[in-house]
Amino acid sequence: MLIHPNFDPIAIHFGPLAVRWYGLMYLVGFVLAVVIARLRLRLPHVAAQGWTTKDIDDILFYGVLGTILGGRLGYVLFYKADYYFAHPLDVFKVWQGGMSFHGGFLGVTLAMIVFAYQRKRTWLQVTDFVAPMVPTGLAAGRLGNFINGELWGRVTDPSAPWAMLFQNSSNDDAIWLASHPQLAAKWHLADVFARYHLLPRHPSELYEIALEGIALFFVLWFFTRKPRPVGAASAVFLIGYGLARFTVEFAREPDDFLGLLALGLSMGQWLSLPMIVVGIAVLVWSYRRARMAPAGARAQ
Repeated sequence: MLIHPNFDPIAIHFGPLAVRWYGLMYLVGFVLAVVIARLRLRLPHVAAQGWTTKDIDDILFYGVLGTILGGRLGYVLFYKADYYFAHPLDVFKVWQGGMSFHGGFLGVTLAMIVFAYQRKRTWLQVTDFVAPMVPTGLAAGRLGNFINGELWGRVTDPSAPWAMLFQNSSNDDAIWLASHPQLAAKWHLADVFARYHLLPRHPSELYEIALEGIALFFVLWFFTRKPRPVGAASAVFLIGYGLARFTVEFAREPDDFLGLLALGLSMGQWLSLPMIVVGIAVLVWSYRRARMAPAGARAQ
């Protein structure tokens, strides 16, 4: 079995102040987004749309606000609404953790609507430009989760090559062991827990880095290297992320305060399904619209 390195979540100490790895990963994600956007400016069909480095800087500003505000509010509303309604001041305690991708996605969506209005562009023109910039940020965020040893996966067979022991999961492991006697007996997990005081789990953060980050980045990067109908890149992002997240959730441990919901699906899966459906609808609409448009206006 693999053993999680149990990194110190604090990267740099400045006396009473500390810089955490998770915060640095957000910074890395935004920097990578700028680098990718500037590389895309070199593509003739992107440059022909009039995008500039100033646009990139402004998109970053709006994107940071949308990510942080939307991610936090999404976590509050989607995952722990009852708790935060009872303790409203805790909403501001972001250092205690609690961010939602789907909330951040909605926040960025609203931010891009404002940006598009100010630049007199359509919203889909903006989101098509932004879509390839997102996956590397997602990968950086999941790397931050892995460094923190959080959001680990479900318990798995200890003989599996991916089985990993997470130092912070001991309490959850003890609860799982008591509540799943049949599976624990099948995998001889009582012996494993007696030795390590931990249970083997999927390193689902790494799966998310691979699918939501690396794989989705390359899909979008190569898809957008050629002119595509307006809305197509945004649709591919929605479909790609939705499918990746829905798949990984089968290996990711559900939030203990929610568990599995209807049909045995997690909250992350239920929030991903609309993304897939909307993405497919937008992709079909995009190509149908392009076929009906004059030849000079078919692609971007």
